[in-house]
Amino acid sequence: MMRLHGYWRSGTSYRVRIALNFKGVTYEQVAHDLRRGDQKGQAYLALQPQGLVPALEADGQVLIQSPAILEWLEERYPDPPLLPQDAGGKAQVRAMAAIIGCDIHPLNNLRILKALKNDLGADQAAINNWIARWISDGFTALEAMTGVHGGVFLFGDGPTLADVYLVPQIYSAERFGVDLSPFPRLTAAATAARALPAFAAADPAVQQDADPG
Repeated sequence: MMRLHGYWRSGTSYRVRIALNFKGVTYEQVAHDLRRGDQKGQAYLALQPQGLVPALEADGQVLIQSPAILEWLEERYPDPPLLPQDAGGKAQVRAMAAIIGCDIHPLNNLRILKALKNDLGADQAAINNWIARWISDGFTALEAMTGVHGGVFLFGDGPTLADVYLVPQIYSAERFGVDLSPFPRLTAAATAARALPAFAAADPAVQQDADPG
């Protein structure tokens, strides 16, 4: 059985949970509380040298970095697919995913927010403004792309890798009180995706290690 190392509130872990569920893959979860620094323990560093989540133990190897894990899952379990069949569609979906995975999330993950607070003296209001800035910049581009390529979901009328990235980022935006009213297409796509069992079962609130306090 596969073993997913993650954290209930981690957006990258959330992505991988969605994809595993969507593909119908059985897996067990190993929780690492990022607030306590569990991911920096020597045992975990032996698996994931960066000390980041997620890491997926599968087929006798350890896979790290959610984009690589998600692409591996798509190749290893091609049905049901999370990418369109044509090359142009694949490129558009990957671009949508990259806006979130490369341009929004890395600037807003926990270690960056800690650095803003501890190293640069930012207060919570400044941190929230930082978060909103980068989410809004990326979501503005995504909203326009969805206007061209979207249907019920971000790309067409079936869920794709773009939605796997979108839903955790919407969760983060809601958590930090980002105004989502300028992005009706994105919120509609996220609502449609969240209604699917694979997405619902990956929601942070229903994970065994969830601790809203």
